[in-house]
Amino acid sequence: MSGMTWTVAPEPHDSPAATALWRAYYTEVSDRYYLLHEGRRTDPAELDRETAHQTGAELTPPKGQLLVARYAGEPAGTAGIRLLDADTAELTRVFVHETLRGKGGGPLLVRAAEDTARSFGATRMILDTRHDLVEARALYTRLGYKETPPHNDGTYAEHWFSKALR
Repeated sequence: MSGMTWTVAPEPHDSPAATALWRAYYTEVSDRYYLLHEGRRTDPAELDRETAHQTGAELTPPKGQLLVARYAGEPAGTAGIRLLDADTAELTRVFVHETLRGKGGGPLLVRAAEDTARSFGATRMILDTRHDLVEARALYTRLGYKETPPHNDGTYAEHWFSKALR
């Protein structure tokens, strides 16, 4: 539809839009994991527990930031960064609602996260993702991220990426 535009702006991790997007993101990645490995969807009680436990409070300045993308004014996706040290930022919570994928929101969010990381002084962005999140891996590769050896031992981390920001 013509006239539909994307915007990306910082937003508190606990705003209503950010909270709804976090729940949508977590539901999708959790369901994909459980359907692949256990043939079931995420238990609603587990979803409630995990989204309440992982609030995103670390995505708050001066060491982090949550970005919310809107498409035609409506909340559509997120990306977060957190500084791990003076030079390294981690990209996290990259998500675009499925119905809006392929419309440019993912690259826009990642580039905005890179700009935010640079503004915090980072010279390198790292991230991890799962094997089954093939769309995410393709996006990161397309945007210049290179697969690296593991930089963490996250439970669900199966692929690790890095990109120089300067």
